[in-house]
Amino acid sequence: MSDDAPLTLREVLDVLERLYPPGTAQSWDRVGLVTGDPDQPVRRVHLAVDPTLAVVAEARDLGADLLLTHHPLLLRGVHSVATTSAKGATVTDLVVGDVALYVAHTNADVAAEGVCVALAEACGLDAVEPLALVEDRPLGRVGDLPAAMPLRAFAEGLAARLPATAVGLRVAGPPEAAVRRVAVLGGAGDDQLDAVRAARADVYVTADLRHHPVLEAREESRGGPPYLVDAGHWASEQVWLARAERALRAGLGGAATRVETHISTVRTDPWTFVVGADERGTP
Repeated sequence: MSDDAPLTLREVLDVLERLYPPGTAQSWDRVGLVTGDPDQPVRRVHLAVDPTLAVVAEARDLGADLLLTHHPLLLRGVHSVATTSAKGATVTDLVVGDVALYVAHTNADVAAEGVCVALAEACGLDAVEPLALVEDRPLGRVGDLPAAMPLRAFAEGLAARLPATAVGLRVAGPPEAAVRRVAVLGGAGDDQLDAVRAARADVYVTADLRHHPVLEAREESRGGPPYLVDAGHWASEQVWLARAERALRAGLGGAATRVETHISTVRTDPWTFVVGADERGTP
């Protein structure tokens, strides 16, 4: 094969599956190749958090041969892919556009080049270690800031490093409280509050925090740590895309010159505006 011949999808998937082995995904998850032919050529790879209709349209407009997403398209069983449903229309757009779809979800959460490591990096953490073991895999990360800082300053700095959303960050805790030890888990993470307490974290950065688990956690802490930062599901995972892009290109080695990579500019966070926000609540 000449040096300028396109890579096959199979060759790209070999790299992705070394970075994010499918066997490390949690038992309920659905990862791997969703659409595409392993022997098809790949000249352009598009990276996104969600395989939405807008993201697929963006990939097609850019001439992408492979769409790599974090979230699955078909996590739960479907009996039809007719275009009368959004999922069916998405599958059709992928197939008609000859765009392969590959998903790295919970296997990307636990990986060394994964979502949680990228979020820990965005928080500026040192001496990072796993937060918990789930199905014998290292889920989440915990580490230390170079120096203690007020909770508000930490949250403001993190907001500046994450992609902007309409909702921003929600914070539970006194703005002036000093924080240094930080636990992180990209995406939904209120099922790991016990692990956060066991790690003696001052603050926990995750997303999709529900009313009752948060209220109970704040009651149990009697106003002290761990404080909580809900960074938003999409924003807390979007920071992984640049790291995944670098890791893919590094894994391809010299063959990376034969592949273009693009990170999606579509904000798939579902919220569009906020009204009536009030910070006067009791921490």
